[in-house]
Parts: sequence; structure tokens; C-alpha cells
Amino acid sequence: MQTIIGVDLGGTRIRAARFDEQLNLLARTETYTRSEEGIAPTLARIMAQIETVWPGGADEVAGVGVSAPGPVDPAAGVVVAPPNLYGWHNVPLQRYVQERFDRPAALQNDANCAVLAETQQGAAVGYHHVVYITVSTGIGGGIISHGKLITGARGLGGEVGHTILVPDTGMHGSVEQLAAGPAIAREAGRRLKAGADSMIRDLVDGDLSRLSAKVVGQAAAQGDALAQELIAHAGRMVGVLIANLMHVLNPEIFVVGGGVSNAGDFLFEPMRKTVREFTIDTSYWRGVPIVPAQLGEDVGLIGAAALILTGTG
Repeated sequence: MQTIIGVDLGGTRIRAARFDEQLNLLARTETYTRSEEGIAPTLARIMAQIETVWPGGADEVAGVGVSAPGPVDPAAGVVVAPPNLYGWHNVPLQRYVQERFDRPAALQNDANCAVLAETQQGAAVGYHHVVYITVSTGIGGGIISHGKLITGARGLGGEVGHTILVPDTGMHGSVEQLAAGPAIAREAGRRLKAGADSMIRDLVDGDLSRLSAKVVGQAAAQGDALAQELIAHAGRMVGVLIANLMHVLNPEIFVVGGGVSNAGDFLFEPMRKTVREFTIDTSYWRGVPIVPAQLGEDVGLIGAAALILTGTG
């Protein structure tokens, strides 16, 4: 049986899995990344995770796909300079994997792998023009047009989170700076220090250093007005981004994942309303769903394997 290995290299965890040719999961493992220990120990952990899920017996491995934090140069097979991998700069990870396991290897950034995964097995199955946006510690994106991953001349495209916005609030910056998890937590802290009344303070036992978008989401789910306001603001900022992308790309579906998307309708309803407000005609958004991602934490593994399955790498 032909199998595929998928690797998801993240700032916190390294995951590896073995799949069959239908992307059914056969084996899975993970460990902590601990990139602060240096590049060589991190590479050793990546190889060890791959070995853990490597098949025995007569099964053959068609290739190894790797999802890594961007920016990534997939043509060169290089992890360029991810902010959450300490000391990594122009690391030729694809070559290291190929040489170690003597199999074809492919490398892409995590958001591009995610859009492949959601198109193969998740919320965008059956669609050929797809935009995936992850709203988490950062905001990233992946684009599929005519069934093909769109990454630009050097594979560095699709970084939708760095689209610059100048919203009516007077703030300006990239959508990542205005709507990602740290921005939500930062604004919550500012408002609480200014005396705002909110259960957010109780959820962190008064220790504002523990603030996170997850805590704000929990407060929103419990009816906290400030928390709902902060999540809604993030939703509006992402909605402006989606409206821009609708005009440029005219996709069939938007899939939104990442930890902040777990806020559900508190994020999605302002997002959808903003899209309707800022598009130049209803034809851009009518019949174009904006939906939550479906694949959870395994999205990087599935997308990495899909690089080999689809020949994207």
C-alpha cells in the first residue's frame, strides 16, 4: 500500500502522521518543538517524529509533505524566517528530509497547507475557488483558484494578514495588527486598565498579564458586553479584508479557522455584515458562504500530506 507522511512544524508542537492515498489517518504522533534549544535539536525531533509514523512491512511511502510557519520559499524548499521558530533563517528543511528518508519531499507554509486540507477533506470540499483565513496569534491565508494553489512568483504570496487597513476608528495598520488574538487581548487590557466593567477581569483573577483572546472569547460566550464588543471589532476588521479579497479574487467560498474563530457567531456575524456593507455589489457575496474551518488541529498534517497527494510540492 502506498502511504504519505505529513509533518506539521509549529512554534509549540511538531506533529507527524501517516495517511493512505485517500488521506485517511493511519498513525499520528507529536512532541514539543522547543526551538529555543537550537536548530539541530529541533531538526532531530522532526526526523524522530517522522520515523515514529514510518510504516513497517511492505507499505511504501510516496513522499513526505511538511507544513511550516511562514514565510516559506517552497520553490527552494526553505523555511525563510518564521517569528515563532527561534533562530531559524533560510533553513533548507525540504532537502534535509529528502536526504534523510530518500523520498520526495514538499514544503509549504501552514496557511497554504490548511487551504489544501479544507479543500480536500474539510469545509471547502467540492469547491475550486477557495480562500482560507486563519485568525489566531497571527492572521494568515491560503488561496486556491481553478483548483490550484496560488502562491506567486517565489511562493511568498497569499499573506492576506498583512493587508493594510485604515478603518473608521482612526486606527491603522495591517489586519493582523488590528484583529489577531494579541490585538484582542491588548485592547481588552487597555479597556480594563481604563476602568471598564467586565467579567474578563475575574476570569484572569485580576492578573491582566494572563489576558488572551481565548479568555475574551470565554467571557463573550457568557454574555460579557465588553468581550462581545472586542470580538465583534475583530470580526469587522476581518470582514473588510474579506470584502477586499472578494473584489480581487471572486472566490466561491471563504473558510475561517484559527483559535479566534472559536468565538463563533460573535466573530462571524459582524464579519458577514461588514462584507455586505463594503462590497460594491451583492453579486460578490451572494451565494458565497463564509464558514468555520472543520479540521481542527490536524489541518496542518492533512494539508502537508495533500502536498504529495496533489503534486503541489
